[in-house]
Amino acid sequence: MKKHLNLTISGKLKHIGFRFMAMQAAYKYGVMGFARKKSNGSVYIEVEGEEENLANFLAWCKTGPVGAEIAEIETVEADLKDFTSFDIKN
Repeated sequence: MKKHLNLTISGKLKHIGFRFMAMQAAYKYGVMGFARKKSNGSVYIEVEGEEENLANFLAWCKTGPVGAEIAEIETVEADLKDFTSFDIKN
């Protein structure tokens, strides 16, 4: 079953390419959406796909790329938006 999640990821995320690596992970796990940085240094991601694929992407988010220190991931389920790609937004 397809789902949509809104993720707010906080921790040490600056200057390590977190959003770019999240995009790579999204394509690896077959999920679509976008990632953007927030003014407080956290990263906001909207992502959707099949439950198993979302679980794999979320597992990646819990560790992130080399150099990331994830403090917290806030997860909220939301309505589907039918994304067709995964983009990096400013």
